[in-house]
Amino acid sequence: MPTQTARATAAADQVTPWYIIGGLSAVMLWAYWNTIENLLNAWTSAQYSHGFLVPLFAAVLIAMRREPFRTVSDSARWSGVGIIAASLALRLFAARYHIVLFDVISIIPLFIGIFVVAGGWPSMRWAAAPIVFLIFMVPLPTRAERALFIPLQSVATRASTYTLQTIGIPDTFNEGNAILIGDGIKLNVEEQCSGLRMGTIFLAMAVALVMITDGSWWEKAIIVLSAIPIAVGVNVIRIVITAILYMMLGSDSEFARHFFHDLAGWFMMPLALGFLYAEMQLLSHIFIPEEHVSPRTTGFGGAPTVRRPAATRVP
Repeated sequence: MPTQTARATAAADQVTPWYIIGGLSAVMLWAYWNTIENLLNAWTSAQYSHGFLVPLFAAVLIAMRREPFRTVSDSARWSGVGIIAASLALRLFAARYHIVLFDVISIIPLFIGIFVVAGGWPSMRWAAAPIVFLIFMVPLPTRAERALFIPLQSVATRASTYTLQTIGIPDTFNEGNAILIGDGIKLNVEEQCSGLRMGTIFLAMAVALVMITDGSWWEKAIIVLSAIPIAVGVNVIRIVITAILYMMLGSDSEFARHFFHDLAGWFMMPLALGFLYAEMQLLSHIFIPEEHVSPRTTGFGGAPTVRRPAATRVP
């Protein structure tokens, strides 16, 4: 006998909600056009060039995770209208006090309200995460960028200096945010080389990855939390390789300078993704899924052991 949820799903219109979402989204794009133009201008910078991909990925993720709509109650639709009204009120507040961040952020609850109007609260089970992912398309405020640039710049400089000393280049030390090697090589770790851009993009990719893969919540949390340390580590590798190239080719090497500012960017992301893949493989081998563990049998120290198929007895 079909359950109540199944009956509600079968009775619900599966076409009209998408018309509602499409129509309200078109109205939203028209109302927010000046904000969207500002976002497009921000995405043209190297720091936030990934912004173009964030809405596309969110749309693809909604298509992948979507579930059949259920019958929506009037109270749920009015709740969605209330969320939309609150989002527009936040935008008016941002316009009144010239708070650009609030203006952009208001897009996220606005989309949540649109989906609640169209599909009710059950639609949030599969649409909420892709909508919240849109946060990665929002540029950081200038003050926040400055607050992150300086510590990351210092960490990249000190870690790179220590790495160069560890691999056998003892006449290396840092002076502020510059790495001095020997008597004639000085490598400046500028703000653009702090790793913030790499960290921002890689964090978005790590979150996107855990949203499309299976695993426990704590495994996904480990992957997301490790994104920034991996990005910093890859940036240190980039600086160290550049320093070695300067030592081998000379302080005026055009190739080393080109590698530092251009070519390294093409290698950093695949390298970071490789580290992330290795981490996922390590987690999958350390922790055994519960369905493969027998609660009745324990191994050394009381730890559960893996079930093994019984041996076939040959007659």
